[in-house]
Amino acid sequence: MTPVRSPIDFTALLSDRARRMNASAIREILKVTQQPDVISFAGGLPAPELFPLEEVRRAADAALTRYGSAALQYSTTEGHPPLRDWIGRQAGIPAANVQIVTGSQQGLDLLGKILISEGDTVLVEAPTYLGALQSFQPYGPRYVELPTDDGGIDVDALEALLRTTPAKLLYAVPNFQNPTGRTLDAERRRRLVELTGRYGVLVIEDDPYGQLRFSGEAAPSLYELGLEYTGDVNTNHVIYCSSFSKTLVPGLRDAWIQAAAPLIAKLVQAKQGADLHTPTLNQMIVTELLDDVLPRQIETVRQAYGERAGIMLRHISEQFPQDVEYTSPQGGMFLWVTLPQHMDSTVMLQRALTRNVAYVPGSPFFALGGGHHTLRLSYSSATPPQIERGITALGETIREALDQG
Repeated sequence: MTPVRSPIDFTALLSDRARRMNASAIREILKVTQQPDVISFAGGLPAPELFPLEEVRRAADAALTRYGSAALQYSTTEGHPPLRDWIGRQAGIPAANVQIVTGSQQGLDLLGKILISEGDTVLVEAPTYLGALQSFQPYGPRYVELPTDDGGIDVDALEALLRTTPAKLLYAVPNFQNPTGRTLDAERRRRLVELTGRYGVLVIEDDPYGQLRFSGEAAPSLYELGLEYTGDVNTNHVIYCSSFSKTLVPGLRDAWIQAAAPLIAKLVQAKQGADLHTPTLNQMIVTELLDDVLPRQIETVRQAYGERAGIMLRHISEQFPQDVEYTSPQGGMFLWVTLPQHMDSTVMLQRALTRNVAYVPGSPFFALGGGHHTLRLSYSSATPPQIERGITALGETIREALDQG
């Protein structure tokens, strides 16, 4: 006789770490925006019509010709040596201090795994990149938010905080921040590096957009300032993360981390347990594109995003009510909108979708809640005509929401 068994309660069997996981708010919204008539300012997606498709095809052929079956074989966890060498030369550091990862998101997850113990204090911008929050959350951090303004992190507030609150880690996106599009100004960068060095706080500098500047002057990276402050790559308390996803193509999932040797050693061990190594052929393809295609592609993307940002800003100034505030990025893919305090961008999204326009509500970007009256707009993947129509529709949506209270 077959025994009667109760259905398994899978939820009850989940680990504490799994219970802390949550779905990406952006990915959930993108499911709604797959309809062809929806103009989406939601996802931070590179413009697909700008992808160097033929160049990637030729690079794949070249890699297979050059390396043969080795291109399809398992490889080293640290990454394809020529790719690591190139990255190291750009940064002026040994290749041994470079770890290749499968997309920036894996890099953040691995850093959370090796650095965050339950209850550790992690400092984040308010608002901050929600993908970082999603990566770090399973490891049980205690978030403390740092106030920001048009110049980025308020370093006076950071200094006051560090005098009284021990912290292990500070996470920041200093260039064209996701979600606000703001850039941390040069003097604040220097003070941030000095303060964190003085108080023994590790800094994760997430810089996927740094090459996408279309106006203004570049400032030194936090990593560069960390090298200057400490004088040694293996005592630098700044960890640098970047990616080829925004400059070449996202589908190859090639990114990297620059860090002190003890951290690289632990990242190697963590990555071995995650996926052994980033796909060999993908790394070889990227390497084939570095010296010729990459610089041209960066310039193409800069020009296109600069044009699209200008169109979006011009139409916002014409279509949005006067009491709506917004940022004016000098690069990257995003700008940030602040509505009057009584409005709720999550509720308003449903009205926007009836006009076939989508965005990301701002609240998921705040580690400790809030931001209900904010939203993020991406101008990277919408064409100029779509930006014009979408901002007009969004302006109508905001005015309607204001009129109806």
